[in-house]
Amino acid sequence: MQSRGRSGGGGMVSAAALFGARLIAMLPLSVAHALGAMFARLAFLFARRERDRLHANLAIAGYGDDPRLARAAIGEAGKTMFELPWVWLRPVDEVLARVRSVEGIEHVVAANERGSGVVFLTPHLGCFEVAAQFAGSHGPITVMFRAPRQPALRPLLEAGRRRGSVSLVPANTRGATALLAALRRGEWIGVLPDQVPTGGEGEWAPFFGRPAFTMTLAAKLVERTGATVLMAVCERLPRGRGWTIRIEPLTLPPPEAAESATAAMNRALEIVIRRRPEQYLWSYHRYRAPAGVTPPDGAVDGTANDTADRAAG
Repeated sequence: MQSRGRSGGGGMVSAAALFGARLIAMLPLSVAHALGAMFARLAFLFARRERDRLHANLAIAGYGDDPRLARAAIGEAGKTMFELPWVWLRPVDEVLARVRSVEGIEHVVAANERGSGVVFLTPHLGCFEVAAQFAGSHGPITVMFRAPRQPALRPLLEAGRRRGSVSLVPANTRGATALLAALRRGEWIGVLPDQVPTGGEGEWAPFFGRPAFTMTLAAKLVERTGATVLMAVCERLPRGRGWTIRIEPLTLPPPEAAESATAAMNRALEIVIRRRPEQYLWSYHRYRAPAGVTPPDGAVDGTANDTADRAAG
């Protein structure tokens, strides 16, 4: 009976989340952003673990003495949460109309002229979901997808992300094989480079001076295909005006180089994040150690919170 009760409770939460998502999608983007910022500031008063992690990660990056940045980062995290239903449920043409400018599109054109596949690295900054939708409106792009822990939310997330020419593949070996095949066809793939991978798919590399378990998938795919690597960031504009997408090339070092490809990728991410630090998702448990992975000396040992973080998504 307890098991059925937990399942029923989860279904109620999923139904409430779906209802709330549809309501948010009906709002003007500026209102959704304002409500999201207010909700996050209220929620962080009670979410001690997330609040402490945000402040700790800001301190690691050298922003520990800037309370205004911390407040802004909390508000931007709320905007991220509330703009996702807007991005997923509004007509795709309406969403893409809010992309006010795109800088660096010539790098994509050059890669296409060479017949090279493209690996888009899109960190947890601004509205990263819009970057994939924008790419999918111009050509086929394949991205990895992790199913939500609430099954009732899966249709919403899949429908919201599978738009235009966007293809979703599972975040496992089969998905990695699909990414490789897409690059060999000269197509595009999208990767979240600052997402903590599972135990066998990463290595420890510096991130703001602290070891962070970092994915090796992107570097391996580039090594096998010669694909072009482009950093793509979708920055949020003030007052709900929309977004600006910035694209810039990144050359990963070869395996024999002194600096590893993952370290070079993290260093490039740091540069991008420092341009708009308030829009980075600092509450994400970036420095945790996945199950079965032992952190090196000097790393933040997040294994104690690993199970809770996976449950929280």
